[in-house]
Amino acid sequence: MTSTLLERLAEPEARDPLALASELDLRTQAFVNGEFVDALSGETFSCISPSSGQVIAEVASCDTADVDRAVSHARAAFESGVWSRMAPKARKKVLLRFAELIAENADELALLETLDMGKPIRDAQRVDLPLSAECMQYYGEAIDKVYDEIAPTPESSVVMIVKEPLGVVAAVVPWNFPTLMATWKLGPALATGNSVILKPAEQSPLTAIRLGELGAEAGLPPGVLQVLPGFGETAGQALGRHPDVDMVAFTGSTEVGKLFLRYSGESNMKRLALECGGKSPLLVFPDCDLDAAATAAAWGVFYNQGEVCNAASRLLVHADVKDELLEKIVGVASRIRPGDPLDPTTRMGAIVDETQLRRVLAYIEAGKEEGATLHAGGSRVLEETGGYFVEPTIFDAVSNDMTIAREEIFGPVLSTISFTDEEEAIAIANDTVYGLAAGVWTNDVNRAHRAARAIRAGVVWVNTFDMGDISSPFGGFKQSGFGRDKSLHAMEKFTDRKAVWIQLR
Repeated sequence: MTSTLLERLAEPEARDPLALASELDLRTQAFVNGEFVDALSGETFSCISPSSGQVIAEVASCDTADVDRAVSHARAAFESGVWSRMAPKARKKVLLRFAELIAENADELALLETLDMGKPIRDAQRVDLPLSAECMQYYGEAIDKVYDEIAPTPESSVVMIVKEPLGVVAAVVPWNFPTLMATWKLGPALATGNSVILKPAEQSPLTAIRLGELGAEAGLPPGVLQVLPGFGETAGQALGRHPDVDMVAFTGSTEVGKLFLRYSGESNMKRLALECGGKSPLLVFPDCDLDAAATAAAWGVFYNQGEVCNAASRLLVHADVKDELLEKIVGVASRIRPGDPLDPTTRMGAIVDETQLRRVLAYIEAGKEEGATLHAGGSRVLEETGGYFVEPTIFDAVSNDMTIAREEIFGPVLSTISFTDEEEAIAIANDTVYGLAAGVWTNDVNRAHRAARAIRAGVVWVNTFDMGDISSPFGGFKQSGFGRDKSLHAMEKFTDRKAVWIQLR
């Protein structure tokens, strides 16, 4: 695929999902032991474009038998040492080439991602794919810069504390950021020497399958990176229960995260790293820049159609400035309108599938039925396209015990809750089973410190929201899970520490 194809998207007639899919050499099989293969059952499932409701591909539907086959190859590769015991500089070279290939094929991957899950092509190009390449490069560079330790024992002994790869890792990733979430797992897992089986969400398998191919092209030996498209209740569960999978690294809902906890306990007590749901509060105090806060609040919940685990879905705002702030947010939201994801000017795309569309609309109805005031939006739009679009939706007069304030919606829905003082704001912010992220807007540095320390969340942004860097860890408290993605800390969860005691004579 060339950039010429993307340049054509400026013309409306060039944005037909079926036509674009036919021009791409779509990989739709599983990638097992270095080869593309059908599911052993021969079954497939439909890959549907959210922007049109059209089927763009039939993808291999892997199940338990396919998991058994992939795990066997992953274990064999790991035990052979072809990757796990490869010299760090050699592994580094492969991962850096992997990063280069992601960057070189970024336009194709961006188009696949937009066709597959409905995000705006401009976001896929400008955000997701550059960050994915950066992530793989970061962990490639880290391979030969992380040291083991020597314990401070008497001179009669030498105790080496070494970090060893766990073995076979299953990476189960969501559909909202398919490529980026995959690289958050693949980068540190591969860098530390593990064999990885990537299970993409059934709504967004295409980029994951392509990543498997690019990894092999970069030099990953057969069996070290395999990709199994399929459903969570079949392929996902089989990975979670498999006695020869050493770890599951999962990003997705808290409900499914709890299933993996059960699968681990009922099988081999495999390690888990769970980045699960969120209901992130954004606290706005009267002493801040309301224009900046309004922009952050709008983009914090409407970016990526609200399909973001740390979306700022609860707006906690001081009663004195609530009305003023809401009107400013409505003004920003008026410029974030749903449109064709393949249009380079679109800033808000389609909901991933019909099931999620109905879920979002049901939450909007629940908000109205429970007494919240629908301040803006609230409807499905562009229905004539056959796609799944919801306009930015803002509720006012929400209480923290309402369904829309308690449960993760994963759509463009903002719940506004007012408070009168700092103590009340902190109490509301922490009154949730989740603890993934939060934001605080204030010009009082003392208040900023107090609030950031008092809020129970893995990330707290002050006078900004949803900012990140590959060097900064990301993960949650409470039922938002445990373990961290990004940064050098992410490498820790894919290794075990071994003490090697050498007694000297």
